[in-house]
Amino acid sequence: MVFLNGKEYELANKTLATVLDDFKFDVRTIAVEINEEIISKTTFNETILKDGDVVEVVSFVGGG
Repeated sequence: MVFLNGKEYELANKTLATVLDDFKFDVRTIAVEINEEIISKTTFNETILKDGDVVEVVSFVGGG
């Protein structure tokens, strides 16, 4: 199981890019952390999630 924003999902062995696409995240406006480490957008396609990973996706919101 992989924790994504506090909820458990069967996401082990999937790439981060696939998961972000499946959950409809806009990669242009997010930051991703896996196990408390920021993940570079250039490595989303090659980052493979492992059982027990904790993934946090944060969206940027503009305003004034």
